[in-house]
Amino acid sequence: MNITLRVWRQKGPDDKGRMVTYKVEDVSPDMSFLEMLDVLNEQLTLEGEEPVAFDHDCREGICGACGVVIDGEAHGPETTTTCQLHMRSFSDGDTITVEPWRAKAFPVIKDLVVDRSSFDRIIQAGGYISAPTGTAPDAHAMPVPKADADRAFDAATCIGCGACVAACPNASAMLFTAAKVTHLDMLPQGQPEREARVVQMVNQHDEEDFGGCTNIGECSAVCPKGIPLDTISQLNRDLLGSLTSGGPE
Repeated sequence: MNITLRVWRQKGPDDKGRMVTYKVEDVSPDMSFLEMLDVLNEQLTLEGEEPVAFDHDCREGICGACGVVIDGEAHGPETTTTCQLHMRSFSDGDTITVEPWRAKAFPVIKDLVVDRSSFDRIIQAGGYISAPTGTAPDAHAMPVPKADADRAFDAATCIGCGACVAACPNASAMLFTAAKVTHLDMLPQGQPEREARVVQMVNQHDEEDFGGCTNIGECSAVCPKGIPLDTISQLNRDLLGSLTSGGPE
């Protein structure tokens, strides 16, 4: 396959940035999208040009480090992470536009790399438990209804990649925040901080300058882990319950 790439290049946070066009030839359909970017960077290095900066780590769809907007879609045309997207999803001769996540709370560091430390601060605001659990208890020691356990597990699969923010017209991180709230709220160990957790994490979400949720649903549609939209409904119920019970403000 021969591919034309239109890639966002930005030297630093204060640089204006621009789209630059590159040609990449002999691309195998079995390459991942990031492997294709590796080929481009090898080509640029041999030509004495600055390679394209992009985030990656495990390349197995687990860590959440990778993430770019491909032809206007977070992570590209398939519901998966960028590292697990393969070039067979495109055709020979395609022109592909590659941009970073676009959100005020995700400032560009360089090229396709954005600062997602705002997610870390949301978790630090309440995504933890204080109950000393020690080693793993026996299976029968703390019974949890299967529906609750399944919901907690589903929410815990969030890898914090930020695709939900990139896809949301409001640049809201409410699906991420809701996943982190829900996965602890469904378990007995998460109950002591339940009221404080949701208030503190939503406050931090707003402080980071993420947009508000208007239930458009694009976040869940592009989520590579399939976090359901109704986790936001659960967050809203918990938040309302906390505020009306005289809990933390």
